[in-house]
Amino acid sequence: MLGIFKNKKIPMDKIETVIGSNTSFDGHLKCDGNIRIDGVCEGGVIETVGNVVVAPQGRVAAKIIAEHVSVAGEVTGGIHARGRLEILSTGRVSGDVRVANFYKDEAGVLSGQLVMGEEAAVSEVSEEAGERVSG
Repeated sequence: MLGIFKNKKIPMDKIETVIGSNTSFDGHLKCDGNIRIDGVCEGGVIETVGNVVVAPQGRVAAKIIAEHVSVAGEVTGGIHARGRLEILSTGRVSGDVRVANFYKDEAGVLSGQLVMGEEAAVSEVSEEAGERVSG
């Protein structure tokens, strides 16, 4: 498993939705469980009360709204994590993010505005808030 699931050892049967490596998705995906993305998601929104894992081969060009988000692939678009955003060494995020907690491996990349803190994760923030991060 990736990042946020490393310590918890969540079995595969706890991931309710999988966008497979040969799958492409465009639209609004909304669910109550955990999502793993191995394929391509373009446009729209990915929204869950659970967690989102973007696998190393996963590509997302959409907004992600989730409890925790772990990125080992590529995300272009906003991320709103009520909990933690984790960018692993192979992960690339281009877009503005609002999170309660943030972790980035040394080789991981975030290009966009980072707004971090409990208030940022649960409430709307103005465009002026936060700091520019590029890494």
